[in-house]
Amino acid sequence: MSQLPRLGISVGDLAGIGPEIIYKTLRDVRLLKYCTPVVYGTATVLFDDFPTEERAEPLTFRQVRAAADIAPGKPNAVTCWDEDFVLTPGQPSAASGAAARQSLLAACRDLKEGLLDGIVTAPISKENTQADDFRYPGHTEFLTSFFGASESLMFLVSEDLRVATVTGHIPLKDVPSRVTKELLTKKLRILLASLRQDFGIQKPRVAVLGLNPHAGEKGLLGTEEADIVTPVIEQFLAEGHLVYGPFPADGYFGTRQYHQFDATLALYHDQGLIPFKTLAFERGVNFTAGLPIVRTSPDHGTAYGLAGTFKADETSFREALYLACDLVRQRQGQVVEKRR
Repeated sequence: MSQLPRLGISVGDLAGIGPEIIYKTLRDVRLLKYCTPVVYGTATVLFDDFPTEERAEPLTFRQVRAAADIAPGKPNAVTCWDEDFVLTPGQPSAASGAAARQSLLAACRDLKEGLLDGIVTAPISKENTQADDFRYPGHTEFLTSFFGASESLMFLVSEDLRVATVTGHIPLKDVPSRVTKELLTKKLRILLASLRQDFGIQKPRVAVLGLNPHAGEKGLLGTEEADIVTPVIEQFLAEGHLVYGPFPADGYFGTRQYHQFDATLALYHDQGLIPFKTLAFERGVNFTAGLPIVRTSPDHGTAYGLAGTFKADETSFREALYLACDLVRQRQGQVVEKRR
């Protein structure tokens, strides 16, 4: 029998809903049939302050000092800090930001050393996580650098919708100058490779969105489609790939044209993420394609306003954990089990 995927879980900002959605997900023991979860942080810091009635269902961890000591059959927790934290739900602090960095870095080091098979990241605050040794606008940029990839791809995934973005966490005013033929070509190649490698789609169909309203309206509303997007699409078609567009984003999503494709490539963050989260928010997962490792996360943020209420929905985090299981198995050539 093949080894269950060992999935590291970074806890995110402890003042947000990360600990809660991790706890609620790991309470379901059925998960242990598919993976060995490894939380990076001490269980006492993470979960002891939860309401007593919410801890009525026992959740015990194998607390270890190093990932080499983890074992299947129950949730594991790797100690990655020794100090005590004074935390207030909903109020990010230097301590909660430091804990988020330490958890993420420890999990990534173990993943790089082969002690884990993938990582699932709980939400961080981009502002609160910044430090002298962590100057990244988000998880995606950090992981791309840490694992030595020249490029990566923000890829939002649900059961019937996949949306990737050419540009990520940059100001909107900088998007037009960043969307070049070279970058668009790189992102399309990563997307096509991921659809084959990670999702088992041998001849994927991909739609590319336009940058301007109505995809430029034949140059009346902008020339980026004619100058950049269309030539790249024609290049991929000439190579035998099923890449089409550019499509006007509003009509494309409004008429559910995405059902005709295996994935959609948006040109900037909100162009892709607004429709994705509208259509698939509760079950959506953020996957970083193009890396030598598997990383997923829920498609929402820290939700400080919900922290401490124990009302956060863990569905997206649970889906992120299950998708990571599937991606690891797919890359290892194993049979991906159907859970629904």
